[in-house]
Amino acid sequence: MLPTIITNSETGVTFLLWVEYATLFIEALAVLIIVVAIVVALTRYLLRYANPQSDKGELYHALKVSLGKSLLLGLEILVAADIIYTVALEATLESVLVLGLLVMIRTFLSWALLVEIEGRWPWQHA
Repeated sequence: MLPTIITNSETGVTFLLWVEYATLFIEALAVLIIVVAIVVALTRYLLRYANPQSDKGELYHALKVSLGKSLLLGLEILVAADIIYTVALEATLESVLVLGLLVMIRTFLSWALLVEIEGRWPWQHA
């Protein structure tokens, strides 16, 4: 994943490497957020499910909402990492088209998650 860097300036090489490391850090952060949120949501669900007085339907809905929100946050952070990577490191027409496709797919996923969480489309009134 390291880009081919052709430059005479040591500063330019250092900057591009820092941008790449920042992008990798942001991607790892997004994955970490998703994984931790899933573990926390499932743990909370299982602990509450063990209570015989709990409303199982409400617990399931709360689990779906919690998982959906964490996935939305993770997707947004991944989009930010892709934008940084494409703009700073691979500003070619092909990479911009791939970025556009990724953003479209993630936007569709975000809308689908939002509909699942809220039970309505974003433009509909509550």
